[in-house]
This record gives sequence, structure tokens and C-alpha cells, in this order.
Amino acid sequence: MPYSSWVLILAALATALPAFAQDTSLLRYGGPDRSRRLIAAAQKEGSFALYTSFAEKDLPPLTDLFEKKYGVKVKVWRAGSEKVLQRTLAEAAAKRHEVDAIHSSALEMETLHREKILQAVASPYSTELIAGALRPHREWVATYLSVWVQAYNTQLVKKETLPNTFQDLLDPKWKGKLGIEANVPEWYSTVVLSMGEEKGIQFFRDLMARNGISVRTGHSLLNNMVVAGEVPLALTVYNFMAETARRKGAAIDWFVLEPAVARMSGIGIARRAPHPNAALLFYVFMLSTEAQELLVAMEYVPTNATVRSPLAVRRFTLVDPAVALDQSDKWTKSFEEVILKRGGP
Repeated sequence: MPYSSWVLILAALATALPAFAQDTSLLRYGGPDRSRRLIAAAQKEGSFALYTSFAEKDLPPLTDLFEKKYGVKVKVWRAGSEKVLQRTLAEAAAKRHEVDAIHSSALEMETLHREKILQAVASPYSTELIAGALRPHREWVATYLSVWVQAYNTQLVKKETLPNTFQDLLDPKWKGKLGIEANVPEWYSTVVLSMGEEKGIQFFRDLMARNGISVRTGHSLLNNMVVAGEVPLALTVYNFMAETARRKGAAIDWFVLEPAVARMSGIGIARRAPHPNAALLFYVFMLSTEAQELLVAMEYVPTNATVRSPLAVRRFTLVDPAVALDQSDKWTKSFEEVILKRGGP
């Protein structure tokens, strides 16, 4: 083949160069000039694509702050966590490397790690994060926690009568007053294991037999049922939902029975990211004091331990996403048999 033809072919290949040929060296670089170099590289890229399941109403304050601070555009595609996972995997299978960063729930992020979609990052905030936030493989990091708390209707339940432990829920006074969300096998397994597996399962069997638990589908619905008085005491309400309703004057308040079970949500950078440096800058930003304090203002629990938490409790039992994936069938089946088949609306 003539040399001129090779030149044309190479030029065409360079034009169609896949995104993963971008320089990703800063993802693993920890030098003192990293921040300066990263900002320059991100601004040169100009934008990045973020796939996320982050709450729609809470996303703009974060992305607006980032864009104003760095002049880098965030192109957001938002959907539920399962759809974020499905789209990311489908595009990877089709070799369509369009996404740069993914921010979603822990199980979905861990699945992306196992499917080799993400790449490891040297986090500058690793020493400031709560234990467990930075995953051992370093391919994603938790940015905030969703903590399951116990919420009650303040017109139907007096604060001084609240249970102090899960065992207190066996008291006959809670008969017909308890509620739970229909899809919380992670919470259930964590509480069970904290008691000892055999004793924990027996506890929930006894609780269902003695007092029963009303099952509601959807965390928002369960929260609203507490506000309406249809569920006097709910076992699995996200702290930010109850707190938001309380601040608006609803007849709801919340407390914590130990263990305080927390589910992580986090961010990772795609292995074939077209704009890895812009994505990395957002990754770092999400762990910064500035962004973490903004999350706290929106009632999320931060993973940066230097930032004040909206919860008085600082000890959380994190749902381990690797264990949750490996034992998903086991705990889903147990939750169904012990709770769902015996519970009702």
C-alpha cells in the first residue's frame, strides 16, 4: 500500500480515536500540583457526561456550584438506579463510550466494578472519609449515606414511650402500629446479622407473630403513611424524608434504634471515559468540604468525617455492597418468608 494511503488511514483512525485513549494519568497521580493540573486538564476538556440516580430536585444545586466554580459543563442524564446501570452496561457492550462519570446507589456501583466498567482513582480525601466509604478496589467512593431511621406520628405516639431497642418492639403496645418498606432486604439482613443470624431471624418471626408489621411499597409512601397516621411507627424511613416533612410542620419525628443501618451512594469514573479529567474534577468536588456541606444542607449524611452530620449518631453500620450482591438471593428469600408473606397493608 502506498505511503500516502497509510497516512490517510492513520488520519482517519486518529479522527475516530476512541474515548479511552484520553490521558488518565491524573486519576492515579498524587503529587502536590495535582489540583492545579487537574483543573487545567478538566477545563481543556470543557464538559463531561454524568449518568446518575441522584434525586432530581437536589442535583441542580450541586452541578450549578461545580460549573460556576470551575467553568466545566455537566451534561446530566438522570434515571432510577437500575436504569442507570442498564444503560451504562448496554453502552459498554455496544462499545459506545459516552459516559464519563456514574453516580448511583451502592449495589449498582459495585456491579459496575464487577463488570469492569470503572477505573481506580487515587482519592485526595481518602484519610478524611468515614471507614468503608472508599471501596477496597478504589473504583468508586461513597459520597453520602441514606440512613434508615425509625419514624413516628407525633400525634399518635409520645416520645417518652418510644422503644430503646429492637427487642422493645415485642411489647404488645406496638401491635398493629408498625410499618416497613417492601424492598429492604439489605436493612433486614444487616439488623439480623447484628443480633446473630439465628437470633435475628427468630426476633423478626416473633415480632411478626406478636405484633405484625404493615408492608408498604415505596419509601415516600411509607413516610407519608406515618404523616397521615396510618402507620404510627415505621421501621425503615430514610432520615432525610422524615426530617424534611418534620421541618414543614408535619406530625412526624424520627429516632434511631441501633444498629443505625446506612446505604451508600457513590461516584466512579468510567474506564473508557471520553473526558476523564473533567469527570475526576467532579469526583473530587463531591468529596470536598464545600459539596459535602451542601449535601448536609439537603439532609444527606456526609461521608467526609470532617463535615458535621445531620444525625447525632456518628456510628453507622454500612451495608456492604459486595456481601449484599453475593448473598442477595438468600436475604431476599428470607425477607419475603419472614416479613412479606406475613405482613399486609
